[in-house]
Amino acid sequence: MIKNFFSVILFLFTFFFIFFVISTYVSEKNQKKINLNRQNVHLKIEESLINLPFLKNDTQDVIEFNSGYRNENNKKKEIFGTYLKKMIRKAAIVSISGPSLTKDEIKIIKKEKPWGIILFKRNIYSKKQLIHLTKDIRKTMNDKKYPILIDEEGGKVSRLSSFLNNTPFNQKYFGDIYKLNKNIGAKFYKSYINSLSKILINVGINITTSPVLDLTKKKTHKVIGNRSYSTNPLIVNELGKLCVKFFKKNKIATVIKHIPGHGGANSDSHFSLPKVNDTLQSLKKKDFKCFKYTSSFFAMTAHILYTKIDKKNNATHSSLILKKIVRNEIGFRGILISDDISMKALKYDMIKNARLALKAGCNLILYCAGKTHEIEKLLNETPYIDKFTMKKTSEFYKFLS
Repeated sequence: MIKNFFSVILFLFTFFFIFFVISTYVSEKNQKKINLNRQNVHLKIEESLINLPFLKNDTQDVIEFNSGYRNENNKKKEIFGTYLKKMIRKAAIVSISGPSLTKDEIKIIKKEKPWGIILFKRNIYSKKQLIHLTKDIRKTMNDKKYPILIDEEGGKVSRLSSFLNNTPFNQKYFGDIYKLNKNIGAKFYKSYINSLSKILINVGINITTSPVLDLTKKKTHKVIGNRSYSTNPLIVNELGKLCVKFFKKNKIATVIKHIPGHGGANSDSHFSLPKVNDTLQSLKKKDFKCFKYTSSFFAMTAHILYTKIDKKNNATHSSLILKKIVRNEIGFRGILISDDISMKALKYDMIKNARLALKAGCNLILYCAGKTHEIEKLLNETPYIDKFTMKKTSEFYKFLS
């Protein structure tokens, strides 16, 4: 009886031992299989992302979603879960209220992630303060290359006037020199842009909303005035291309404006909608010619009604003008930014102005009033950037490297 009892005990012990060994082996095998599947998923994610047109050869800018896995075949690059975190941005450039970020602005920027921020005089009272502000903006966005823009055309449009005297150097000044002697004019302009670029880089600016490529005409409103290079479209075009080129060499991007041309306007779009009655043929020979063949990453639209092209919609809200003229006739291939949607040239409320601009063909909308409640409302209603804008943003980030 006792012998049979011990036999049963031995049998049960042997059975459970064998079961434990087998189950452990199977469990380890399954875990390895799971790990392998996870590894394959990582590889597939990386392969699919990197092969997208706007991510190819740009993995150095990837922000890590899933850490801990490395590609042993390439020690220089980590396997990142996705690049898209940096590219998931709202299709808007906004402004802020003062010389430092408020708690509400930090909260909104972190949550809504605008594509970029543009600065004005109200945001700048010293060089040291500006450096601190741009660092805070990039820290808030957790992005060292985050787009920060400024209007620094020279002359009367200078946002850095608290520590930089840029008043004498309006675009007409350089246009006049270039007209007298192209070689001397180009060298002088290059020297000026090199000096300005050092200042912009030092304070943390990577996009200047210049050059102005509007053609001076007899009826041109004073809001443009000496912001224009010349009455000659060839000089405007040549100096515009030089401006873009010189800034690019200094790792500063440009925004050509106001496409397809503000020169024929006889009123200020900040306060009312200007109308241009020039024929399409005349515009092609003069105004449009100023914007052709520039390699600028960005362009800004004109809030102008071109009555001979689109009688109902101003250029910012006209798909006919943005697609047929700006993209096809002029041939601009970069990111298209609306002029400020809070300007009175646009007749609708801020949200409708933004929607119509994006629908017409703008890639980003620009808001400059700096009112916190309006920024939050606008960003809540603004969609994320599309694939084209992702691709071009990726190119811009790579350019900054």
